[in-house]
Amino acid sequence: MRRSLLLAFPVLTLVLLLQTAIVSRISLLSGNADLMLLVLVAWALQERVRGTWFWPILGGLLSGLASGIPWYLYLACYLLTVLLARVLVRRIWQAPLLAVFTVTFAGSVLLMTIMYLQRLFLQIPLEFGLTSSQVVLPSILLNLFLSIPVFFLMRDLAGRVYPAEAVA
Repeated sequence: MRRSLLLAFPVLTLVLLLQTAIVSRISLLSGNADLMLLVLVAWALQERVRGTWFWPILGGLLSGLASGIPWYLYLACYLLTVLLARVLVRRIWQAPLLAVFTVTFAGSVLLMTIMYLQRLFLQIPLEFGLTSSQVVLPSILLNLFLSIPVFFLMRDLAGRVYPAEAVA
């Protein structure tokens, strides 16, 4: 568990830097991918990983500090998404790609819904249909597209941090 905590700081800081410098520039219509969400989902779906709850806490704090969205909204979204991922690891661990797509889709929808409701609460007028077609659906599509390489990168990292025990 200590390895996971020590690894979280540099990995999530690098993810935040990549998100703000590169991934935020890649857009489809007006939607952007959320690399932090993808990394958290991919890490939480690894069976051998311990200390998964620290990752969404740190990721939510970092994302909140780097964006205009309050940190507690990211924190709530990331915690709920990791909870779903951990539940699916226990239930559908035989189909990891299905779990990646399911949790990525659910987390993306949750994050976009929270952001939409936050803007409505602040009385920022948004048309639901236009927001859905121009921001939400392209963001979900980008997240699903990027979830596969991120999952395999995080699986490789988890395999290095938590090597499989030798069978004697």
